Amino acid sequence: MVTRPHLGDWTDAVGLRRLQQAQLAHTLEAAERSPFYRKLGLSALDDMPLTTKQDLRNAYPFGMLAVDRSELATYHESSGSTGAPTASYYTADDWLDLVDRYARKHVGIEPSDTFLVRTPYALMITGHLAHAAARSRGATVVPADNRSLATPYSTVVRLLRDLDVTLTWSLAADTLLWAAAADLAGIRDFPALRALFVGGDPLSPAKRARIEKIWGVPVVEEYGATETGSLAGQCPHGRLHLWADRAIFEVLISGRLRPAGRGQLVVTPLYRSAMPLLRYNTEDEVEVSLDECPCGWALPTVRVLGRTAFAAGELTQVGVEELVFGLPPEYGVLFWRARPAGNRLTMQIEVPPEHASAAAAALRDAVGAAYGIEAGIETMSPGSLVPFRLLTAGPELMKPRGLFAAGEDWDRALRYY
Repeated sequence: MVTRPHLGDWTDAVGLRRLQQAQLAHTLEAAERSPFYRKLGLSALDDMPLTTKQDLRNAYPFGMLAVDRSELATYHESSGSTGAPTASYYTADDWLDLVDRYARKHVGIEPSDTFLVRTPYALMITGHLAHAAARSRGATVVPADNRSLATPYSTVVRLLRDLDVTLTWSLAADTLLWAAAADLAGIRDFPALRALFVGGDPLSPAKRARIEKIWGVPVVEEYGATETGSLAGQCPHGRLHLWADRAIFEVLISGRLRPAGRGQLVVTPLYRSAMPLLRYNTEDEVEVSLDECPCGWALPTVRVLGRTAFAAGELTQVGVEELVFGLPPEYGVLFWRARPAGNRLTMQIEVPPEHASAAAAALRDAVGAAYGIEAGIETMSPGSLVPFRLLTAGPELMKPRGLFAAGEDWDRALRYY
């Protein structure tokens, strides 16, 4: 069994580097068994080219496999949100590392917790990972997959209340949808809830503050990917730390790899046997800092900025989100979308009519001040971007069948939805 470091097994950057180098030799040895890396010819990590998402697509399905298929525990694919999906796979031992990294929450997962998992199960890893981590800590899991019509938003709100859910795992944006659904249902009180675990979408400080104000509990952020598992987690001081004791992180800045700065995050997982990755470019825009944190974790910190929308890289999801949620809370703006075109940003926001003019003017000024571009703001009544029927609908899943009762809607006879 591989021995993996725990938080506190080192005290400074020098000790952390020693941990990395001690495991790197095993990582390179594992990579030599992968068809992809074998044909590249391995040398020191510093001499290795980047591994790209396109490399993973070209290697589909098992061109990155470094163990016999009989050793695999699970197979996964990414969501394909920015192109064709990529395949990834893990052994049972790889899963021990995945679970341990995910469970590194400063708000711990306890046997007394009821943990609602509201991220996809299916081929992506996120739901399976949270489920496994919660079970490893003895918690009760509520598998409320957010890609299933069996658990619409109205059902999630019911489960949160009726089951005394204490912890949740979801996109940050999902927690706002639950809040809107709860308002429509007239449900205001969730006394058992003690924290919201979020990941999968950028989280600005203003959005975090709004979610925490709405729910009255801390928001605990996680950052990772299906190809890698958890890459960073939040410390008690609210900063997101890269798990640099379990992976080597670099930042691609203007074509060169640096230990810190703003650019695309490059990662080499150190405890991966089924599918070793060397210098894998996540293509996520980040800002990595080596400054000390008061928490004492002695790990780099990261701000995840999302994918850049302009070639200049100035406009990011998290940046625009900060402006939207920086509007006064009394304006009630929770849902928005935007699209750049040249030197102009077109935006739509849901806002009650009595606050529409003030919200549009404030947001237009904020975009201009932050980015020096013009913003066209279209205000829309609540229910326009996120329809009320989406928030109030009941489950729509039924088994396919042929025999229906008199008067029953038989147009659904052979449908799964």
